[in-house]
Amino acid sequence: MKKSILVIDDEKDIQKLLQYNLEKEGYQVSSAKTGEEGLELAKTKKPDCLILDLMLPGVDGLEVCKLLRAGKDTRHIPILMLTAKSSEVDQVVGLELGASDYITKPFSVKVLLARLKNIFRNSQGKKEEASFLKAGDIILDKERQSVTVKGRPVSLTRLEFRILAFLMENPGRVFSREKLLNGAWGGEVFVVDRTVDVHVKSIRKKLGKFRDVIETVRGSGYRFVETDDGPI
Repeated sequence: MKKSILVIDDEKDIQKLLQYNLEKEGYQVSSAKTGEEGLELAKTKKPDCLILDLMLPGVDGLEVCKLLRAGKDTRHIPILMLTAKSSEVDQVVGLELGASDYITKPFSVKVLLARLKNIFRNSQGKKEEASFLKAGDIILDKERQSVTVKGRPVSLTRLEFRILAFLMENPGRVFSREKLLNGAWGGEVFVVDRTVDVHVKSIRKKLGKFRDVIETVRGSGYRFVETDDGPI
């Protein structure tokens, strides 16, 4: 399946140049000439990567980047900033806001294409790494929605799975019941504290003799106990 790229740039010549070369490389390309239009397309199309100019009419590129990083459905979209702003300060600000890379105009098409390939390579590596978690004999596969303990499958409900995954992704950190639920479920469902306790109790029961990896911190909440070969 073709990778999709959204170009947000108000210069028609740049849009045409990028579209021609990106499509030549096998990418699927869509374009926007304002920050507002780009934000809307990013939310609806959810492209695999976004090429963003900083100097845009209306909402500028930095604000677009900030809003995309704040959006639940757009925060993980890689952003390649392409701009005439070449100062070190501008680059630092762009990268700190969450850009994956930064290229200044005028630019080399070959360099831009190489940077894009690098972004996709890094994104794939992070995706593969994040989909698989291991702590001792507990293995959690997010992609297959499966958990095994010493090779034995463990059947968890959807919410139990997400709670365990969230804890394993953040070993050693203490989470209140509210933060644990928001982190695992994104606040999509209303659950009272006692219900969270019931879910944790159920997870522990299903983990058997490994139940103690989820530790109760009295008066604070829960944490996943770090192990020597903890989450990878």
